[in-house]
Amino acid sequence: MPSIDDASVAVALGANQPSAAGSPRETLVAVRPLLEDLLKSWSAQELVFRWSSLHDTAPVGGPPDQPWYCNAVMLVEGLQAPPSVAAALELLDALQGLEQQFGRNRSQEQRWGPRSLDLDLLFWGELRLDHPRLQLPHPRLHLRRFVLGPLLEVMQGLAPT
Repeated sequence: MPSIDDASVAVALGANQPSAAGSPRETLVAVRPLLEDLLKSWSAQELVFRWSSLHDTAPVGGPPDQPWYCNAVMLVEGLQAPPSVAAALELLDALQGLEQQFGRNRSQEQRWGPRSLDLDLLFWGELRLDHPRLQLPHPRLHLRRFVLGPLLEVMQGLAPT
């Protein structure tokens, strides 16, 4: 099993609406290098990126009859930036900027409703944060099979290369 360092960052990805990149599955594939570049810009040293496979999952909550989601998890090890409130909020802003690039408009969507891209910061090392904009670790992480499955896959080194 791979070791998880104290500064590991985990991000959940999900989509169930098309974006300019294509289907939800194509969106998650297209955002991958952008996420890696974003995090590489925070570190002068080599980072280790672990990606889960893509999982098709039924929606949880939100409006009835919405399309299934495509979900994945990215785990990053070796980030030099120490986990802090300011850094976590900066990363949240960057993740939400990527969501906007793929057509997400948070002000016009229903809670747990359809979206072209959802990027959730799951944890950053041992950082505990209860901020109006961000809670770490993610408060519903343990309740979401669509996140836990891909997260365990990358943490156990089971994801396909």
